[in-house]
Amino acid sequence: MSSARDIEAILQRAADGGRITPDEALLLYTEAPFHALGEAADAVRRRRYPDNIVTYIIDRNINYTNVCVTACKFCAFYRPPKHAEGWSHPMEEILRRCGEAVELGATQVMLQGGHHPEYGVEYYEELFSAVKRAYPQLVIHSIGPSEILHMAKVSGVSIEEAISRIKAAGLDSIAGAGAEMLPARPRAAIAPLKESGERWLEVMEIAHGLGVESTATMMMGTGETNAERIEHIRMIRDVQDRTGGFRSFIPWTYQPENNHLKGRTQATSLEYLRLIAVARLFFDNVAHLQASWLTTGKDVGQLSLHMGVDDLGSIMLEENVISSAGARHRSNLHELVRMIRSADRVPAQRDTLYRRIKVHWTPADDPTDERVVSHFSSIALPGGGAGRSLPLVDAR
Repeated sequence: MSSARDIEAILQRAADGGRITPDEALLLYTEAPFHALGEAADAVRRRRYPDNIVTYIIDRNINYTNVCVTACKFCAFYRPPKHAEGWSHPMEEILRRCGEAVELGATQVMLQGGHHPEYGVEYYEELFSAVKRAYPQLVIHSIGPSEILHMAKVSGVSIEEAISRIKAAGLDSIAGAGAEMLPARPRAAIAPLKESGERWLEVMEIAHGLGVESTATMMMGTGETNAERIEHIRMIRDVQDRTGGFRSFIPWTYQPENNHLKGRTQATSLEYLRLIAVARLFFDNVAHLQASWLTTGKDVGQLSLHMGVDDLGSIMLEENVISSAGARHRSNLHELVRMIRSADRVPAQRDTLYRRIKVHWTPADDPTDERVVSHFSSIALPGGGAGRSLPLVDAR
């Protein structure tokens, strides 16, 4: 049985930048007083970012198909092959959506889709090169290890070759998609047809070795234990020790609608905030920590800024996968900036590499474009909303 003094000592060491063990992280997650935990995590943030800046990005998630053979139980987005509601967008539609995003100041697109049985490496080469040709200013931060494994299998090539080819075609950065829960028991329970957590990390490690960085994510609330949550971040930290290729960690909460898990579990706001703080203390080797206001709500998103978070993620001009499972939290650029400023932080727009594009030092520096609103869910429309433009707010 650990004493309050033990917990205090671990918090102090972590706040000072020392490394904590997975067992110590679990102790903090389950036993540390909430305010002391948040204070220690915020001390780490202040040391890393003494200018007090919290960043955000403007991007668009563009789904090229909802056809998928993997059938994850928590997913409300996919349709099996030959399903009446399955669709794949032509290149013109994808490029049109990229153009809308650029018009609204987006610096990044996330091209995500299902594991379509016919989409091999060649499809992604064509997709990424077409986007780069049309919009060279857009960073393609897209797909995840699951898609890479799938395309390599369809094309009969190695992981190394698949990554090298899509990088040459224009992929800049890999999303942390598909991590969900990395430990074997919870992963098999929610996504039995997906690759193992070890394999997911192996693909990331290969990508990092080939010069493609990525983010790392975690989905909380599908019935995993506290120990499995900590094991998830332990697995990521071990890879990061070897590669340094994860630029941020982004935990989010499972959304319960329209999927086979039916919301039997879910993570509470308190569990989420405690995990955020422990992650900031545990990841001494990951630079950035992003909160998911999209899944937890804006109030919890703002509270997370006091738990070690230095990034509020995205004004997503379009998002479909989490929305289709019930995430209803919307925002606009003004509101996101206000959330950051009223938490006594300095808001700044960033790019994919966390370079600051615009720092809003005072309210006079705040953005004025009223049209930048999140987030349009195009898949609520037949055919995935093909041909439908973003429902922009009139700026007049």
